[in-house]
Amino acid sequence: MEKKKKRLKRLRVALAYNSYEESQHEAVPGDSSSGHDLRVMIRRMARTLRGLGHDVSVLHLADDLTKLQRKLNSIRPHVVFNQYDDVVHGALYEMRFAAFIRMLGYPITGSPALALGLSRDKYMALSLMKGAGIPIPPETTLLEKVSDIDRHKLHFPLIVHPGQEHAGIGMERDSVVHSKKALIEKTREIIRSYQQPALVQGFLPGREFNVGILGGRRLQVMPLAEVDYSRLPEGIPPIMSYAAKWVETSIEFKRTRVICPAQVEPKLAKLISDTAVKAFRTIGGWGYGRVDIRLDEMGLPHVLEVNCNPCLDEGIGLARSAEQAGISYPELMQAVIKAAFEGPPYDIHLPIFIPKPGAAGRGSASRSRQPVKRPV
Repeated sequence: MEKKKKRLKRLRVALAYNSYEESQHEAVPGDSSSGHDLRVMIRRMARTLRGLGHDVSVLHLADDLTKLQRKLNSIRPHVVFNQYDDVVHGALYEMRFAAFIRMLGYPITGSPALALGLSRDKYMALSLMKGAGIPIPPETTLLEKVSDIDRHKLHFPLIVHPGQEHAGIGMERDSVVHSKKALIEKTREIIRSYQQPALVQGFLPGREFNVGILGGRRLQVMPLAEVDYSRLPEGIPPIMSYAAKWVETSIEFKRTRVICPAQVEPKLAKLISDTAVKAFRTIGGWGYGRVDIRLDEMGLPHVLEVNCNPCLDEGIGLARSAEQAGISYPELMQAVIKAAFEGPPYDIHLPIFIPKPGAAGRGSASRSRQPVKRPV
């Protein structure tokens, strides 16, 4: 006899994203990281959540944080579905947004504030992982000024990129350097252009993998995805640059593909998966994430980066890997919400900014005096 599917509890979901558009990043023809693409993704996510039976309110945050707070006080969501993403170079507001939502007393999807901050401060995260015994690329060094180069004995080739960016920002064809002169020039460019330190690492020559992770107390590793650079012409380094990620008209985008599931020997696949889970937990990741790993010349995995709240768009990235695991897009979204109610561990539910009667706007004061209870 076929079992009946468990009916999902109807939730009030606030789908929040960053609509600030005065980004410092200059638009490039064919760039698919635009505000328009973001809004299309948000609408798709809202439709999916509504299809699961939830009441969804889409909240865009640009300039007025108090306006967002008033809307939340009015809606009183069971959970805030966090899609806030920094769009200005060097901004570290993703962690502040998550902290603000928790201080209001609302559960939030994805990783907590500390993990989000660590995943953006790459050198700090890598140092933490190294201390926990997780392999990271050799030569990992933070250069706050060009003269710092003389303090280190570095071995080429190296890869140089901004220390606090994500989404491939600052990763270009000249990011892999083979001489001290090139290192100096790239470091100077990053410090001037991005107003942040340059992160230098030994360039690993092996295969590159994206490891999707889903869950709260119990993590599930998605089928491995491999980034295939074999079709790139000579002279273009095999790295996930900004162009390879976003610029659909570029050679990098057209000649770089992701193979999922990746063809990997079982013993190596387990080592990669175990390394990714340890890295994700070390940073404090929760709910869902992606760990980028590259092999060295001996075929051993090293963690490049932990992305705590990666893109959740349908058909790509984590969603693509989840589909290979038999998890549909709606099921993925529901799993992300479920994890929000499970934890993170040791996260004391202590709302601070609960509005007093009369402070939340007409008609909402009497409903806003108590924190929202987590659904059972």
